[in-house]
Amino acid sequence: MVKPSDSVAYQTLLSELGRLRKEAGLTQRELADRLGKPQSYVAKYELGERRLDVVDFLDIAEALSFDWVKLLSTVDIARS
Repeated sequence: MVKPSDSVAYQTLLSELGRLRKEAGLTQRELADRLGKPQSYVAKYELGERRLDVVDFLDIAEALSFDWVKLLSTVDIARS
């Protein structure tokens, strides 16, 4: 059985979140500090070991100051 986290769309989301973090010039630890979480939180969701819910996603978007609507459009294209 294929898990939702194995989908191309979800993998695209994780890849883009990692790219946006790096583009912002932040390490996993620095982003985790902004989120008030341990570094392992960022590492685990970037590796697909931890599933993100919508609240987590919005917190990350705020911490990285990116347009979450645009990112979700990219993910939606990957679903097609």
